[in-house]
Amino acid sequence: MECQECHQNPATVHFAQVINGEKSEIHVCQQCAKDKGYVSQEEDAYSLHNLLSGLFNTGSNTMQQQSLRKQEETLQCDKCGMTYQQFARLGKFGCASCYHTFADHLNPLFRKVHSGNTLHEGKVPKRAGSNIYQRKKLRDLKVKLQQAIADEAFEDAAQIRDQIKSVEKSLHREEEGEDS
Repeated sequence: MECQECHQNPATVHFAQVINGEKSEIHVCQQCAKDKGYVSQEEDAYSLHNLLSGLFNTGSNTMQQQSLRKQEETLQCDKCGMTYQQFARLGKFGCASCYHTFADHLNPLFRKVHSGNTLHEGKVPKRAGSNIYQRKKLRDLKVKLQQAIADEAFEDAAQIRDQIKSVEKSLHREEEGEDS
């Protein structure tokens, strides 16, 4: 989409305004947005880099966090040589090994970004396909079953086993229905 003002640059600033029930939209480039006063001269575009940098630098000065920062300063990826400080400044890794090198420092960040979760499994809406939803449910139940067995919670394990059988029957019926 091109800028509505200069018709030369791509529109990067988008405004929607509703006045008396009428909605109007404005799509302009960064320069025209500054010239027209939609954004201040000092205000730069908000970026993912700024978001990540803000999450890394919480600004607290407790002893524990100072110790953690000293560890971060010396932490360096063996493969690419990137330091944690460089990662925090740039907002991106140097190589795949950086994920393993900085893993201890990343999980708190992932918890902040993903509402407490450190593992991303994706979402499957129920209406998207019951087969996919059922397979995800089956996988989750099998993990729960293994955990219940490990915890020696055999009554819970038996209930989970029954749920697994029920889901497997349901999946089998759906697959037979699709084949015929």
